[in-house]
Amino acid sequence: MGIEFKISNQYLRSNRKKGFVSFISGVSIVGLVLGVMTLITVLSVMNGFHKELRDRVLGAISHSYITEYGGTVKNWQTLQAKIDQHPSVVSTSPYIQKYALLNTGFGSQGISVRGIEIELEKKISVLLKKMKSGNATLNKSNILIGVGLANKLGVIVGDKVTLITPQVSSNILGIQPRFKRFTISGIFDAGIAEYDNNLTFIQLHQAQLLYSMKDRVSGIRLKVDNLFNAKKITNEVVNNLGSGQYYGIDWMQQKANFLQALNLEKQMIGIILSLIIAVAAFNVVSMMVMVVTDKKADIAILRTIGMTPNRIVKLFFYQGVTIGIIGIIVGTIFGVALAFNIESVISGIESLLGFQFFPADVFYISRFPSEIHLSDIITVAIGAFVLVVLASIYPAKRAGKLQISEVLNHE
Repeated sequence: MGIEFKISNQYLRSNRKKGFVSFISGVSIVGLVLGVMTLITVLSVMNGFHKELRDRVLGAISHSYITEYGGTVKNWQTLQAKIDQHPSVVSTSPYIQKYALLNTGFGSQGISVRGIEIELEKKISVLLKKMKSGNATLNKSNILIGVGLANKLGVIVGDKVTLITPQVSSNILGIQPRFKRFTISGIFDAGIAEYDNNLTFIQLHQAQLLYSMKDRVSGIRLKVDNLFNAKKITNEVVNNLGSGQYYGIDWMQQKANFLQALNLEKQMIGIILSLIIAVAAFNVVSMMVMVVTDKKADIAILRTIGMTPNRIVKLFFYQGVTIGIIGIIVGTIFGVALAFNIESVISGIESLLGFQFFPADVFYISRFPSEIHLSDIITVAIGAFVLVVLASIYPAKRAGKLQISEVLNHE
């Protein structure tokens, strides 16, 4: 870099004594700091929200499941034993997934019924550990329901409900749908309306009786050691089974639309907030043009003593880039610090203002979770740096094209 870099740094230090130019330089740096800090913080909060929603969804659907093409699995104990042999499979649980009508004295609601082995299911997901009231226990006459469904039907733990299935049975009264009376033993809070309002759990054997499935199940749910490798692990398990009658679906396939919506939301917010950095970069252009105008006499002198136009361009280019780097570094530090402490900062603001941004009785997530990804920080920093480099080119070239004869005539 040589003498050009040293002179550009000298100009940065000397500009602090020149009122308006110094003010514009400060505004440019502050703009970059705010832009980078805001973008890193918001992306980290979005990551936190995504992780929170992902964990809640995985609590209800598991990492993946394996079933037969016919929709039911025979000899599921043998299948489960084979699946458990894979080193990346942490635990497994058989399940039956069907639909029914839940009837109480206050009304009826169509629901999704999941028959489970309670102790195995607890190893698969954390949903049954999030009981709002009651206990996660199941016997032949117990049922677990979501908090949203309980509120809709106006029931509490200990109330009796009737589960009516689409299956029919014949008796002396004719053909009737199969039904059974259950006692609500627990109410869970999944934090996702889709499950809180529609999902119920009953004992696996009771589901087999109600839906005439004998000893069959709908499939085997899996928990793996790395949820982001769930698809690969599930495919390996299916291939190891070898018969060609099984297939597996991982959580990304089950919730593909949901995940795409979350990723699109993050991308759109990132693009919109990037405009802040773009405005800050435009300020760098304005500031550098003013610096070039202010330094016309210096440029003429440097040209007179032999400095070439290309070296003049480098001088002012380095100055603009240095301002950008300072703003990006400071903004990154502040952004990471704010992202780490966003919950305490928001809590302090809420206490000061006297209201909650996300009330727990209105929103499923009532806090500001944050998860910092190194890739986001690098992307923001590189993007901001590219904008600063582009913003520094025009003023620097303008300085290199300055006609020294005109400047000296006016001096």
